[in-house]
Amino acid sequence: MERNEISLHQVKVYDCVATHKRWITAKEIATLTGIAPRTARQHVKNLVALGIFDQAEVFPQHAYRLSDKAKQRNAGYLLRLEKAQEVFTSLAS
Repeated sequence: MERNEISLHQVKVYDCVATHKRWITAKEIATLTGIAPRTARQHVKNLVALGIFDQAEVFPQHAYRLSDKAKQRNAGYLLRLEKAQEVFTSLAS
């Protein structure tokens, strides 16, 4: 579900997956970003639904990566994520 506002946590999840350029679990994302595992799972689930992430349904936990087709699937939301990332980086400086 696409929302108007993009949270810092969603940007952290996006940035973590985008920079690792490999399959990564929600648990790893939570550890690397310092956000709660439940929050990480919710954000990856939303980003999969928006077409930004690909999901591999493997046991015992799903894995995620930035989709090669993210720009084709949802260029508008991807651009909004990148702009929000820029804003949060600027505010942290």
